[in-house]
Amino acid sequence: MSSVFVLQHVHSMDDGTEDVKFIGVYSTREKAEVAVTRLGRVPGFSDAPDGFHIDEYRVDQDQWVEGYVMLADA
Repeated sequence: MSSVFVLQHVHSMDDGTEDVKFIGVYSTREKAEVAVTRLGRVPGFSDAPDGFHIDEYRVDQDQWVEGYVMLADA
């Protein structure tokens, strides 16, 4: 079974929220790591170098199977 590698960058804000940027989908972990190296020098990303996350996803496989519940606004 084949996999893809999803690269995102998460920056934690002062108010406790997170700013998540979807960077791309790569055919190998190595290509995603090259993107991290390249983008790690770009303004914004260079201020939060630990914000990069690479996750492996198997192709043709459900990733979320638990369902969900809608919460009412407080």
